[in-house]
Amino acid sequence: MDAKIEQTVRNRFLEGMSHAACTVNIVTTDGPAGRAGVTVSAMASVSADSEWPTMLVCVHHLSPAAARIVENGVLCVNVLRDDQSYISDTFAGRFKDEVSDKFECAEWVSMPSAAPRIDDPLVAFDCRLVSSEKVGTHYIFLCEVRDLYISRSGSPLIYANRAYGASMRIDGARSLAAARANAGTRLSVACFHTFGPFIMPRLIQRMEGIGIRLVEGDQRRLRESIRAGESELALLYDIDLDDDLVKIPLDQLQPYVLLPDGHRLAAQSEIEATELAEEPMVLLDAPPSADYFVGVMRAAGVEPLIAHRTISFEMVRGMVGHGLGYALLVTKPASDMTYDGMKLVVRPLVRQQAPSSIVIAHRKHEILSAPARRFIECCLEVFKG
Repeated sequence: MDAKIEQTVRNRFLEGMSHAACTVNIVTTDGPAGRAGVTVSAMASVSADSEWPTMLVCVHHLSPAAARIVENGVLCVNVLRDDQSYISDTFAGRFKDEVSDKFECAEWVSMPSAAPRIDDPLVAFDCRLVSSEKVGTHYIFLCEVRDLYISRSGSPLIYANRAYGASMRIDGARSLAAARANAGTRLSVACFHTFGPFIMPRLIQRMEGIGIRLVEGDQRRLRESIRAGESELALLYDIDLDDDLVKIPLDQLQPYVLLPDGHRLAAQSEIEATELAEEPMVLLDAPPSADYFVGVMRAAGVEPLIAHRTISFEMVRGMVGHGLGYALLVTKPASDMTYDGMKLVVRPLVRQQAPSSIVIAHRKHEILSAPARRFIECCLEVFKG
């Protein structure tokens, strides 16, 4: 075959396989050849009906783990949960400047084979190597599963479209006719968890006739969702977004100071950051909020005294209401009360840095569905109104 044709087929193969979702796994080994581990996505069941259940794993021949698996004759396949992408990145070599040993990123226990198992993976398969064969650049390992660890809860970390994602339950159609009737009437939207409750209900109401599948989370979760194709659109902050996304500006939010009723600063019409220098802070510790709010204070020459951290927007409001500190926020609920009835006071922050920008984003060069185009129009209308 012509070399150019071969290269074209190879490139199209890689592009095609990028759309095939797979779990993210850490394959480890230990024994006479030493300990090693590597991130792999090529793992599959072969048969549950052989003498021992069998599976196959593919490892690049240049990985130090490949030779050690062959010599040790054992391996453990750790299937990661959707909150363990940092372990995948570590074993893929992305944090080599931060750790001298990849195994430092997690706690480990030994399986019966002596291969290391992450303390809390989604699933772990303890295997004995049956055979290995090199095909192209990878070793194909055929393994017998001799023991397992199965978590009681959690969802798998998924890799698709060259990005991490998470699984989500999708209920099947009750009939083929119903499925055909609903074709093209569904839309998956990712939305930042703090401002989502203030905007999504109105948008969903406007999208009458379209079923909205909602993905909620922090900035990292939303970036991964849209890059992996789990969501067609994402409502999020314009912070650390890649150039492979189209970003449509929607709104800018200014940070404000949240205080408990009766606080010494509550009588003022506005507050300077320097006036908060000796006050305890309740920090919304959800990316990118934490870095943004701490940055607001540092830009004013104040190192905040962080007394409490929480990823929950309402928990922040509750702690402030009970006098545990002040908070900086950008989203303003209509109510000035906490869940348990404590009164809150909102005051502008003087000498603010750049506001937070909210955008709706989608992947570049993607032909948007009709529901997605309609949703963008609704966003522009609602935010302008």
